[in-house]
Amino acid sequence: MAAPAYNEAANIAAAVTEWRDYLAGHPAIGAWEIVVCDDGSTDATGEILADLREHCPELVVVTFARNRGAGAAIAAAIAHTRMDWVVLLDSDGQFPISALDAFLDPVRAGEADAFSGARIRKADGVAYRWGSAASGAVSNLTHGTRYRDYNSIFKVVRGPLLRALHLESSGMNCSTEITARVAELGHTWVEIPIEHRERGGGARGWRFWRGARDRALFVGYLGYRRWLLRRGVLRLPEASEPARGMTERAR
Repeated sequence: MAAPAYNEAANIAAAVTEWRDYLAGHPAIGAWEIVVCDDGSTDATGEILADLREHCPELVVVTFARNRGAGAAIAAAIAHTRMDWVVLLDSDGQFPISALDAFLDPVRAGEADAFSGARIRKADGVAYRWGSAASGAVSNLTHGTRYRDYNSIFKVVRGPLLRALHLESSGMNCSTEITARVAELGHTWVEIPIEHRERGGGARGWRFWRGARDRALFVGYLGYRRWLLRRGVLRLPEASEPARGMTERAR
């Protein structure tokens, strides 16, 4: 499991405890790990994670000295995973880990290499829902796909495939980029309906108008990249797992 965290002191203890209890108690789950990247938090997120790790050796904490954005944080968390499958989600408590129940049988049956949680009802404000729907529609159009929830971060992906992705986004567009990158490599996402809850507490780590501008620019970039790939101007990188030599501190 991999997740970014930025100033999530109001949510991180409940989230990690929920993940730990689910993973440790589920009869169908064997070895497991939780990797959280503390993205330069200025609140008590880091201290809370350190306390949680005292009672959960399966928790790995990657720490950034300064805030670098959700995209950089999720990429660092992914790079520190070791398991055959990786679950991606946020640390704000909006995605219940119990949603993983619906993924387990398709994963064990080998139905696909990449699964994505399609939110039945997005527990966000109207403006955020509209922005997500608009960027998802454009992304589907440029990539020739028809995904219901292009921007969902709740994903279950084969570890080697996920760790081999060359992610570039720094902000909240990481979920959109992961969907697009996997599709570029010829894999089809299997979408599974999931619940989406309101934030447990605290505030979003990004501003709406700046986020909307950045998302529009990034979706345009992904579309242009897709066009260049189809014309042979760009080529896909060779599939290989990234080196584990990281400049961030892993505890």
